[in-house]
Amino acid sequence: MENKLCFKFKQFQFDFSKIKDLFRHISHAISGKEEDYTKIKISKAILYLSIPMVLEMLMESLFAVVDIFFVSKLGADAIATVGITESLMTIIYAIAFGLTAGTSAIISRRTGEKNLEGAKSGAVQAIFMGIIISLILAIPFVIFTKEILGFMGANDVIVHQYSSFTRLLLGSNVVVMLLFVINSIFRSAGNPAYSMRVLWIGNIINMVLDPILIFGLGFIPALGLMGAAIATTTGRSIAVIYQIYILFHSSSKFRLMLKDLKIELGLMLKILKLSVGGIFQSIIATSSWVIMVRLISQFGSEIVAGYTIAIRIVVFALLPSWGLSNAAATLVGQNLGANRPDRAERSVQITSLVNIVFLGVIGAILIVFPQMFIRFFISTPSVLAHGALCLRMISLGFIFYGLGMVMMQAINGAGDTKTPTWINFFCFWIFEIPLAIFLTNILEMNEFGVYLAIPIAETALALIAFWVFKKGKWKLKKV
Repeated sequence: MENKLCFKFKQFQFDFSKIKDLFRHISHAISGKEEDYTKIKISKAILYLSIPMVLEMLMESLFAVVDIFFVSKLGADAIATVGITESLMTIIYAIAFGLTAGTSAIISRRTGEKNLEGAKSGAVQAIFMGIIISLILAIPFVIFTKEILGFMGANDVIVHQYSSFTRLLLGSNVVVMLLFVINSIFRSAGNPAYSMRVLWIGNIINMVLDPILIFGLGFIPALGLMGAAIATTTGRSIAVIYQIYILFHSSSKFRLMLKDLKIELGLMLKILKLSVGGIFQSIIATSSWVIMVRLISQFGSEIVAGYTIAIRIVVFALLPSWGLSNAAATLVGQNLGANRPDRAERSVQITSLVNIVFLGVIGAILIVFPQMFIRFFISTPSVLAHGALCLRMISLGFIFYGLGMVMMQAINGAGDTKTPTWINFFCFWIFEIPLAIFLTNILEMNEFGVYLAIPIAETALALIAFWVFKKGKWKLKKV
């Protein structure tokens, strides 16, 4: 009996030490200490990279949920405005994501090669490109805001009363572009903790300002939906200022100097060439979401509102998985730069398994209890019913989302941005959009047809991306 007790006590000690080790690793990852991710144990590399990336995305997803929580108090038209505007912002996100794909491929590869100056030069050119592109985009968005909203199927209330919300967010897209690009620089160089801190600061500021500016406080007037736009833009702007401070004042070996701020057209064109594939694959994917909103908008603001809330919850669930996917991309780029392709492949396999398990659990919860999550934002019966249906249907594909996003990011991280572009083109434009139109209009399934088309298309994407990854041609990509 005494021996059994001793064994159990020792087992408890063993388990406790494992927990202590886990917290030590978490603390190490959050601290931002630099590591050589091409040499340390793969499990540690994934852990140290993914923890700050997941926490970064958790805060971003929390921001999306908190934002719509306060806006939902303003009614269905306000929620629909946010939904339509977000669908338009996905164009900005698509271009920013494309730039991060090219930026990440260059910087992670140069980091793996131990070419610090090459990595810093790539970072500067990426920032310049982000600023130029965002300023070009802002002009038509600001001038034709109402016309764009009308094209998206917005009603007269949205076009005439809430267009200023859309105009401010689209017009200030430079802060979104820089947030994406500079955080990609941090992650690719092996400093994901900086990206985490940036988003935490920006989003906490937004979440504090949101209720104050929307509903008013003391001498601060209630600005309604416009208050949400100001809060978001302010939070993002302060985050970008902090990013720039880190770039020039951090203790990292990646610290930029004024002498680094020079245009190198050859390198800029190289990053742009890599980014074009990323931009197109993202535009293809996100434009399909715009078309989905357009298809759904024909059924009224309440259905758009339910769809908007459901998508925000899906984003909340998926963004942490994007953190894991970004970790996989960084590990692929750095290990290929260090001439260790087998280590790169193993890193992706482990990350995929973790992501599949995580999203499988989350998806099951959302399928079983969709109304509980929708009710957190709104209790209007019709919006609640439509939102719950949408959430349940999209959640059916969560396991495949987990596989697909890691595989696609891994291929991007290798510098092959063309292959994911073709995968997106087929799965979303050739398959998903026609399927949604067929189910919605031809079979008269209405909004249910759109909800059903999404997980079907995402499952096809995951299976194709897995097949391409297993072929292994990405290992031969030169950057």
